[in-house]
Amino acid sequence: MSSAEGVVLVIGCGRRPYREYLLSSAAARHPLWLFNESELTWQREHVRGGTVVDLLDRDAVLTAARELAATTPVLGVLSWDEMLIVNTAHVARELHVAGAGVSGIEGCRDKVRSRRVLTAAGVAQPRFDFARDETQAVAAAERIGYPVIVKPRGLGASFGVVLAADAEAVRDAFRAAEAVSLLAAPAYQGGALVEEYLSGPEISIDSAVVDGRCTPLFVAHKTVGMQPYFEELGHVVNAADGLLSDPRLLSTLAWAHRAIEFRHGVTHTEVKLTERGPVIVEINGRLGGDLIPLLARFATGIEPGAVAVDVALGVHPEIPRAAGNRCVGVRFAYPLQDCVVESVTVPECRPDNGVLAAAALVGPGARLELPPTGFISRHAYVICAGGDPDDCAALLDKALAEVRLTAHALLPSAAPSG
Repeated sequence: MSSAEGVVLVIGCGRRPYREYLLSSAAARHPLWLFNESELTWQREHVRGGTVVDLLDRDAVLTAARELAATTPVLGVLSWDEMLIVNTAHVARELHVAGAGVSGIEGCRDKVRSRRVLTAAGVAQPRFDFARDETQAVAAAERIGYPVIVKPRGLGASFGVVLAADAEAVRDAFRAAEAVSLLAAPAYQGGALVEEYLSGPEISIDSAVVDGRCTPLFVAHKTVGMQPYFEELGHVVNAADGLLSDPRLLSTLAWAHRAIEFRHGVTHTEVKLTERGPVIVEINGRLGGDLIPLLARFATGIEPGAVAVDVALGVHPEIPRAAGNRCVGVRFAYPLQDCVVESVTVPECRPDNGVLAAAALVGPGARLELPPTGFISRHAYVICAGGDPDDCAALLDKALAEVRLTAHALLPSAAPSG
């Protein structure tokens, strides 16, 4: 199909190490047009054309979309960038193509709205409150019971999420969450959610939703660390994961999507497996980050970028089901302290070490700052395949130990004299 016959509009593509595989997969399914914040470079080989536009300026994005549609039929629109999914929903509505719906996507993006809607619908939720200042945050924590989770209302990837065990910790966590919220759109800035801490393993499920019907694609098991923060250290996808057929989990997943009125799109839902059953942590109106869709491609043969295109076109995707018990995981390398990078080396990909992919995520001169100053300060990743979760974990441990970081410590700024 030529671009004259129609394109799928992709709004934002993200950083090359994390998202090129999605753009490539999507392009293999259908011709793409990319809206990007800067001139296209590596993206050019994957798209029919592009438009440079301020992606956070909704009016500018809508104007550019109308101008594109006046010359080239736009058959669908999608984004896998958390910061851009609301603008994407507005474009879908403007161009009368399939989309989650503005209300549905706000049910994902605005964590306060999501909590209220899901709780009202009876979907299993942690107890929660929204606090506009430290005093309200402490009062909410005391009503809910310690420990609590404090987090911003409009960010993903565990940015600014903090575990607090007492009033003083809640005050510190509130300040951290509110400061990080300034990275979000103005509508989601200020204040913080205070939530019940849920014990149990955490998973994520990426799903395709067409005409409101939710089809799970793959499950990832998450590893977090650096408490009281929740840095995402790695994920594992098992092609034969029994949770894909767990009736209680699937019922909760479908129920949650119906509650927020999510119509068309792909979602990344985070769930805690608690003693009282699966509890929704949050629904994100996009494919998962942290290379999770790439793990799924290695493990299952699913092409998540192609699935996203199918759904954007309003088509139920065909989902291959892999035979066997192939497990694929990723681990991210973090520095031991705040630093400035000099060099990063990673292990080779060889059949005997199980490494499918490994790459540096930063170059010389990059500043890496750990929580609470910075988040997701990674210098490399490794991806390994194993026959079962334990085998995969062992290979990941070995591969991560072979990552080498040379850096010098980033010293705190000196206090002004006088």
